[in-house]
Amino acid sequence: MSLDVFDVSGQKILITGAGRGIGKGVALAFAEAGADVAVSALTETGVGQVVTEVTAFGVRGLALTGDATKSSEMDDIVSSTLKEFGQIDTLVNCVGDAIRKPVVQLPGSDVDGMSDEEWHFIVDINLTEAFQGCRAVGRHMLDRGQGNVINISGWAAFRGRPESAAYDASKAGVMRLTECLAQEWAPFGVRVNSIAPGSFPDPDQMSRSEYQTRDEGAKTQIPLGRVGRLKEIGYLSVFLASPAASYVTGQTWGVDGGISIKHP
Repeated sequence: MSLDVFDVSGQKILITGAGRGIGKGVALAFAEAGADVAVSALTETGVGQVVTEVTAFGVRGLALTGDATKSSEMDDIVSSTLKEFGQIDTLVNCVGDAIRKPVVQLPGSDVDGMSDEEWHFIVDINLTEAFQGCRAVGRHMLDRGQGNVINISGWAAFRGRPESAAYDASKAGVMRLTECLAQEWAPFGVRVNSIAPGSFPDPDQMSRSEYQTRDEGAKTQIPLGRVGRLKEIGYLSVFLASPAASYVTGQTWGVDGGISIKHP
């Protein structure tokens, strides 16, 4: 049996939010699979190192910076990628952040309610960034009649939690955006899917003991008993970008060790 349908070698990939964390893991998985990878982040911190690791696999890497929540900067990121690579086969929107706060201050609590600025920041960085990325790349993919978009959501898309309204709502919004665009773009050969990660701490962003504490703590919280490894989101991304997933669109794939199906 041939497994050529899983081959993404030679694809041109653009990943936003890839200077660290899950985005970095996705970049390295695509590079390992033989794809050329453009790595974008808000600042230069991290992107150079990720590109160094990408090119170590013998593929091309491109380091880019810009605010993925802003249309003009996202357009520049796409233009730079097209100038260097000639095309974009797969876009991965991977920018995100969280603030845990109640909508209004709760009785007996000293935690303030969420401000306008905090609400808009979280919605923009989790949902607007995906919209901007899709809009910036969409015309290119539609004109070519082919392409893949992978939006990184979160397991919070499946259920809401107290004091997490902005984050959970924005992650659910990514899932719905994915479903809408999948239907809009399917007639033109472009697929759109979403991945909903659970806990994926970046070991390079914390001490070894801090990472081990997170991993140990997961034994009592996550059914599979550990946190996720960064490349695990990347491996699913490679599948979704491959011909093997040619009949898959509009879906949100939970990769969370089972936490989203765990009941209190």
